[in-house]
Amino acid sequence: MARHWWKALAILLLIYVIIAGFTVKIPIIGTNGQSSRGLFFHVPMWICMYTMFTISIVNSLLYLSKYDLKKDVIAASAANVGTFFGVLGFSTGTLWATYTWGGTLTDDPKQMCTAIAILIYMAYLVLRMSIHDLDKRARISAVFNIFAFALLIPLTYIIPRMVDSLHPGSATTPGFASKDTDGTMKMVLYPAFIGWTLLSVWIFSLVVRYKKLQLKNIFK
Repeated sequence: MARHWWKALAILLLIYVIIAGFTVKIPIIGTNGQSSRGLFFHVPMWICMYTMFTISIVNSLLYLSKYDLKKDVIAASAANVGTFFGVLGFSTGTLWATYTWGGTLTDDPKQMCTAIAILIYMAYLVLRMSIHDLDKRARISAVFNIFAFALLIPLTYIIPRMVDSLHPGSATTPGFASKDTDGTMKMVLYPAFIGWTLLSVWIFSLVVRYKKLQLKNIFK
């Protein structure tokens, strides 16, 4: 049981974040009003997504250097979980936009670029399902994963900061400053980063275990 302490920590942190996220008193930031509570859920989803996609690309590169199918399983599992949290991040973002931008889905560059990035990773998952030969699937998907990750950072971080956007952190809309997130918000936000990230790692470990069970004859 001692080795599972981090799972208990994840549960406790998320219970705290969910309760405090909806009840703690927060400062009014611009036109966000009470919707700023989305910060406790929206931003951590992206942290989880980037973490999983980083694990995925690292293991794809390791596969191409060693041709170890276990690395391919880890890469695919991380991509699955990363895509899941990417969808959650996009969904919470569109919900937030409904209250601050006046529309759920807009032609905002940040929204559009993020949607494209997530669709690219969905294409990666579809590609894997379309190839039945394990070695061929691993090689092709590893190369595609490199392509997907190479586009991820420009699409979700660089381009939105270079163009006009309603999203905080763009060329015309400043991001939240430290003075905007007071001590009370930080007492919820930082545990949220840790709790959601631990949850993503927990889900990732379960997906890896499941995929290895599917291929147990190979991984004897």
